[in-house]
Amino acid sequence: MKISSWAIHHPIPIIVLFIALSLGGVASFLRLPINANPNVNFPIVSVTVTQTGASPTQLESSTTRRIEDAVGGLADVRHVSSTISEGSSATTVEFAIETDVDRAVNDVRNAISQIRDELPAGIDTPLVERVDVEGGALAFYSVGGVNLDQSEISRLIDNEIKRRLLAIPGVQQVKRLGGVTREIRVLLDPAALSSLKIDAAYINKQLAQNNADLPADRTVLDGAENSLRVTGGAKSIEELADTPIRLEGGGSVRLGDIARVEDSHAEVRSRSRMDGLETAGFSISRSKGASDTVVMQKIKEELAKFTAEHAEVKIDEIYTSADETKQSYTQTIWMLAEGAILTVLVVFIFLRDARATLVAAISLPLSILPTFAALYLLDYTLNGITLLALMLVIGILVDDAIVEIENIKKHLALGKRPYQAAIDAADDIGFAMVAITLTIVAIFLPVSFIGGGIGQYFRQFGITVAAAVLASLLVARLATPLLAAYVLKPEAKEEREAGKLKAAYLNLLNSTLDHRKFTLFIGFLLLLGFFALIPLLPTGFLPQSDSGSSSVNITLAPGSTLEQTDERLINLTCVVKQNPAVLSVFAIAGGGGETHKGELLITLKPHKQREVTQKRFEDGLRAELAKFSDMRFAFANDMAARDISVILTGEDADALSKTAALIKSQMSGVAGAKNAQVDEPLQKPEIRVNLIKKEAARLGVSHQAVAEALRIATVGDTDAASAKFDLPDRQVPIRVSLEESARDDLDVLRKIYVQSAAGTAVSLSSVAQISYSQGAASIERFDKRCKIALEADLQPGFTVGEVLEQIYALPAMKNLPSGIVSPEYGDSEYMSEMFEQFGIALGFGVTMFLLVLVVLFRDFLQPATIFIALPLSIGGAAGGLLIYGGALDLSAVIGILMLMAIVGKNSILLVDFVIEKRLRGSGVRQALLSSGSERARPIVMTTIAMIAGMAPAVFASGSGAEFRATMSVTVICGLAVSTLLSLVFVPTVYSIVDDAKRFLGKRLSKLTSVTEQDKQNAVR
Repeated sequence: MKISSWAIHHPIPIIVLFIALSLGGVASFLRLPINANPNVNFPIVSVTVTQTGASPTQLESSTTRRIEDAVGGLADVRHVSSTISEGSSATTVEFAIETDVDRAVNDVRNAISQIRDELPAGIDTPLVERVDVEGGALAFYSVGGVNLDQSEISRLIDNEIKRRLLAIPGVQQVKRLGGVTREIRVLLDPAALSSLKIDAAYINKQLAQNNADLPADRTVLDGAENSLRVTGGAKSIEELADTPIRLEGGGSVRLGDIARVEDSHAEVRSRSRMDGLETAGFSISRSKGASDTVVMQKIKEELAKFTAEHAEVKIDEIYTSADETKQSYTQTIWMLAEGAILTVLVVFIFLRDARATLVAAISLPLSILPTFAALYLLDYTLNGITLLALMLVIGILVDDAIVEIENIKKHLALGKRPYQAAIDAADDIGFAMVAITLTIVAIFLPVSFIGGGIGQYFRQFGITVAAAVLASLLVARLATPLLAAYVLKPEAKEEREAGKLKAAYLNLLNSTLDHRKFTLFIGFLLLLGFFALIPLLPTGFLPQSDSGSSSVNITLAPGSTLEQTDERLINLTCVVKQNPAVLSVFAIAGGGGETHKGELLITLKPHKQREVTQKRFEDGLRAELAKFSDMRFAFANDMAARDISVILTGEDADALSKTAALIKSQMSGVAGAKNAQVDEPLQKPEIRVNLIKKEAARLGVSHQAVAEALRIATVGDTDAASAKFDLPDRQVPIRVSLEESARDDLDVLRKIYVQSAAGTAVSLSSVAQISYSQGAASIERFDKRCKIALEADLQPGFTVGEVLEQIYALPAMKNLPSGIVSPEYGDSEYMSEMFEQFGIALGFGVTMFLLVLVVLFRDFLQPATIFIALPLSIGGAAGGLLIYGGALDLSAVIGILMLMAIVGKNSILLVDFVIEKRLRGSGVRQALLSSGSERARPIVMTTIAMIAGMAPAVFASGSGAEFRATMSVTVICGLAVSTLLSLVFVPTVYSIVDDAKRFLGKRLSKLTSVTEQDKQNAVR
C-alpha cells in the first residue's frame, strides 16, 4: 500500500514506465483490426453432395439419411441439419463451441469416407468443408461494360476479378451472382438420333473417351527419355464438329451432321439485376479474424487498378457492411471522446480546480492506451463489444483518479504541502482503491470460463473491462499521486462547512440509524418492488438493429421458370424503388439454382438522409409485398434468418404438416408476429418414367440406363464426366443434350432410344410409361428427423422473447401429437443459452466478489454489508429498461454484469472509512456519520462522472445504436439507484451486522474460554 510514496520519491522510473505503456498502446491501437462483431468461433462443417436430376425424395433416402447417420455419432456434435433440393443434398454439422474446427472437419471427412461405397454411384464426390466465412458477404458489386455481353463479363469475374481479389489477405470467397458460364454446346437433332437408333448418352460417352489429350507415361529412345502422350482433343469448333461418331452396326457419322455444335454458355439458372437492368455481379466474404475496413480498403484499391487497366469495364459497389462497421466505429470513438470530456467536466464542476482536473484528465489516456495493448496481445479486435466496454468503463477509469485527488484535496485543506499531501492521502486511500479494483476484476474473471457462443461475447467484454480497470489501478497508485505532488498548488488551511445537501443527508442518516428496523422494512419493500419489475421486462436475444440494408427472400410456386421469377422481381423492384428511403435494389432470380426462388438486396440511404429506420421501412414494405398473394416473402435479419422461427420435427411428414397448419391458424392471435408462414416442402410438378418391368427385363434395359439417357438428353452430363474443350488458359465442358425445343417436348422424350445390356438400342416408349405427377420441391431435416418451420416477422415494439412466449402458450403447441417435438433452435436456443450462461457468470462473479472482500477485510460478516448494493442496482436497471422500452436481451445482460462490477465500489469506500475510524477509537455511530460526511461527496461525484461518460450512448443514433443504448440505460439507471440507496442502507446494515458480530463474538468467546479447572484437568 506504500507504493504511491515510492512513486513520488522516484518519479523518473514511473515516467518512463507510462511512456512505454502509452507508446505500446498507440502502436497496438493502429494495428488492431476493426470489425462489426467479435471473432466468434462456431465450428460448423458442411457436407454437399450433388447428383444431377435426382429428386429430393430420392436423395433423402439414398444419400442424406446415410450421411446423417455417419456424422451424427461423432463426438461433440450439437445439431445435424439437412436441406435437400433437386440434385443437391447439403448437410450441416454443428459442433460444440469448444471443438477444434480442424479436428471436426477431419472427423466428418473420415466418416464420409467410410460410407462412400454405400452412397449411389452416380453422385459427384462429396464436398466436405468448414464453414468459416464470417458474418455473411462483406460486399456486393455489379459489373457492366461497353460492348461486353454477359458471357464476357462472367469470364472477367471468374478469371480476372476473382483471381485478383482472392490474392488479397483476408478475402475468403468471391462468388459470382448472375451471369453465364461458358460451355461448348452439342445440341443433338432428335430426328437424326431416332433414324440412327442412338441416344445422347452414347454420343456423350464417345466424346468423353475420344476428345481428349491423355498421358501414356514415358519411354527411352536414342538415349533420351521421352514422354508419351495421346492427342485427340479438338482444337476448334469446326474440328469438334468433324468428330466421327462410331455406330453400333458399323460405320460412323459426322457429329456436325446430327448436332449443332456452338461455342455458347451453360443453361441460365440465375439472373441478377441492378435497379431493374440486367447485370452480372459478385459478392465478397472475408475470412475469420480479418478487419472489415482494412480488407474493404484493399478490395477497393484492387478494383480501382482493375478498372484502370480495363477501361471498357465498369464496376459499381452495391452494398458493403464495412461502411456500417466504419460508421459504428467512428460513432463509438466519438462517444468515447464525448464521454471522457463530460467526465472531466464533471470533475472540474465538483473540484473547481483546473490543476486537479488536469491530473484527472491525464489519467484517462494513461488507463486506456495500455488496454489497447492488452487487446492486441489477446488477438482481439476493435469491435462493437470491446469498444462498448471501453466506452462504459470511462467513468470507472476516472473514478480512481477522482477518489485519489479528492482525498489529496482534503489533506491540502489541512495546510499540508502538495508533496506531503499526496503521500499521506495516497497511503490513506490505498486499501480501498485496491479493494475496489480487485472486486471489479473478480466479477469479470469468471467470465473467461463461460462456454457457448454467448460466452465469447461475455469474455471479450469482461476481459476488456478487467484490463482497463487494472491499468486504471496502476495509474491511480503511481501516476496520479506523482502528478498531484508536482502539479497541485498549496491551499490555505480551512475548515470546510457542510453544505445544505450534506446536512440534509446527515440528518437522514441519523434518522435511519435511530429507526433501523423501519429502515430495513422500507428496504425490504423496495427490494420486493424492484424484483417485481423483472418479470414485466420482455426478453429477447439482440436489439433490433439498423444496418442500412434489407434482404427479402422471395419464393414463387415450385415449377416457376426463371423468366417468371425474374419478371416478378422486376415488378417488386419497381415497388421498392418508389420508397424515398431506398438507394438501390439488387435482385437475384434463381437463388441456389432453384428457379422459383429469388432475393432482393435493398440498400437504404445513409441514416441522416432518410426519415425512417430500417425496421419501419420493412414494416411498410411488408404491406406492399402482401398484395402479391401467389408468393411467399420473408425479411432476413442480421443473421440471415427470419425474426421469429419455431421448428417442429417428426418422422410422419403428414402429421407434421397438419400440426404446423393448426399452429399457424392460432398464431393469427399472437401480438407482435406478422406474416406467419409454414416453411414446409411444397409440391412441384414432375414427370415420372415408370418402367414396364417385364418388358425392360426382356430387352435388358435397366433403370440406370433410362435415367442416364434422359438426364443427358435434357440437361447433359456432369462437368466431371463431360468431355473437355481445351482453351489456351483453361478447359470448358462440352455439354451434350437435345435441342432446347426437343427437350421440352414430351413426345420427343418418349421416342428417344436407350442402350440395352446387349448393346442394342431400345425405344423408351416400348419399355416405360411416362406420366405427370408431383413431388417435393425440397426437404428440410433437423437432427435426423423431418422438419417444418413456423416463421414470422417481428413487429416494431415487440421482442423475440415475448412473441415466442405467446407462441409456446398456444393450445396446439402445448398439446403436440405423439412423435412430434419442438426443439429449441435459432434465437430461442441462443436466448436460453444466454440466460443460462449469464446465471453462471453472475453466480461465479458474485461468489468471487464476496471471497475477495472476505480476504481484504479479513471478515466474513461485513462483506454482506457491501453486497447489499447489488440487488438494489438490479432493481434500478429493471426500472430503467421498463421506462426506456428496452428488453432483457444480450446488451442488457452484459450491462447488468457490468453493473455488478461497479456498484460495490461505493459501499467499499463507506465501509473502509468506517473501519479506519473505528481503528482510531471512534464508536460505531460516530464512525458511520463521519464516513457519510467524508465519503458522500466523492461517491456522488464518481457516480455522476460515470453516468456522464455513458450518457452519449443513450442518445446516439446510427448503426449499433440500439445495442449501445440498451446497455448504457441498464448501467446508468442501476448505478444511480444503487448509489442513492446505498448511502442510506449500507450504514444501517453495517450497524446491524456489527451488533450481530459482537453478539456472536460474546457467545463464541464463552464457548472457547478455558477455565482454571480445565487447565488443571488437562495437566492431570
